Amino acid sequence: MTAALQSSTDVSCCESQALPDLRQCTTATRNACKLCTPLGACLVFKGVRGCIPFLHGSQGCATYIRRYLISHFREPMDIAASNFSEDTAVFGGAKNLQTGLRNVQRQYEPEVIGLATTCLSETIGEDMPAMVHEAREKVTPLPPVVHVSTASYRGSHVHGFHDAVKALVTQLATSTPPHERAALLPGMVSAADLRHLRELAAAFALPIALLPDYSDTLDGGTWSDYETIPAGGTTVAEISQIPGAPAVIELGATLVSRADTAACWLAEHFGTPRQALPLPIGIRHSDLLLEALSTVSGQPIPAELLAERGRLIDSIVDAHKVTFGKRAIVFGEADLVIGLTSFLCEIGILPVLCACGGKTGDFDVALRAAVPDLPAETQVRNGADFADITAEARELVPDLLVGNSKGYPLARELDIPLIRTGFPIHDRIGGQRVLHVGHRGAQCLFDSIANALLERKQTHSATGYSYL
Repeated sequence: MTAALQSSTDVSCCESQALPDLRQCTTATRNACKLCTPLGACLVFKGVRGCIPFLHGSQGCATYIRRYLISHFREPMDIAASNFSEDTAVFGGAKNLQTGLRNVQRQYEPEVIGLATTCLSETIGEDMPAMVHEAREKVTPLPPVVHVSTASYRGSHVHGFHDAVKALVTQLATSTPPHERAALLPGMVSAADLRHLRELAAAFALPIALLPDYSDTLDGGTWSDYETIPAGGTTVAEISQIPGAPAVIELGATLVSRADTAACWLAEHFGTPRQALPLPIGIRHSDLLLEALSTVSGQPIPAELLAERGRLIDSIVDAHKVTFGKRAIVFGEADLVIGLTSFLCEIGILPVLCACGGKTGDFDVALRAAVPDLPAETQVRNGADFADITAEARELVPDLLVGNSKGYPLARELDIPLIRTGFPIHDRIGGQRVLHVGHRGAQCLFDSIANALLERKQTHSATGYSYL
């Protein structure tokens, strides 16, 4: 409690009756378990070929987002901004937007510009469609400009991610004759996950368009010459042709029951079949994806994928004594938490607390629908921050944490392992290459979890034995 806050409670009895008891108040967010909304939008735009993310707001917003994305992906991250000043905040940013778009067009020659708003431009009420229309008349030539509203006080980075995917679809998709390329909307997963999803589709001989696909743009090789826009990503042509796809597979348990997603819009406006599935993490949810790919492609599940599933089950049998009965706290993005929770239940670990930072109203319902065997005593927290998670963790006595790097201080305090998953992972190398999805991803997670538990047991052993 600050000195100013303490002094504000020193009032007369008469005054104290009219004022709230500030000693019981807390700050709005203490060490949030989420990031800002336009960050998710910028990540999506980096997964579109030839796209430059552009923030309509202050330079500080772009710097903050670049810092988080660079520390996780370890790749260059260019994000343009209209650079609001005091005058711009009062009189509007139309001129700044036009100047910024002109500079981006001259320096990068992008194929598309992803325009996301910030809290500042949203608060002053900028009419973005009108401003983009005016910019098209004054800045020529100008590539397609896809605009998405991403005020951080209306959501988290995951909300910005899904809103940007929908904006790309609604603003670029056109009526297209039926074709064989399916569309896969993977949600906010790692670059390794995106590559594996492509491999799974290829095993069924099913051509797909991933939206977004930042597996190369944010996890590519070295360059002989600097590339202002890294190669890779979903093309504008692929996005425009999604309405003709044989199916749109949309991943994310919190999206399954919603009617306002990108895939829902495609189904409503073009009749494109939608298949909504949870993130394919663990045995049960990975099975659902393979069944969906089999249905869309008309091909049976390949033997090599069944073999991977078999090896996973065998390894769980081999090491069940290591994981069974352990207690875990899972935190992060809602859909990732649901997938991880399902897998933990499959390997005999009790999730004692499942927490997400974004205020997803149906998180509890989606979690229990996707994980029907989740124990009733499991605590579920929506809109949580790490102050809340830490307070509960001290009472729940977990054996491990599963989540991103922001949970490290808690893991250090409790002296338990942290299995790093999701975003951001900025205290280890390779966060972008953590594989979560499919039976292969479950195998990687299981080995990491089992070995972390063994390492802790070995480290704290009085004898220091080497055979476990």
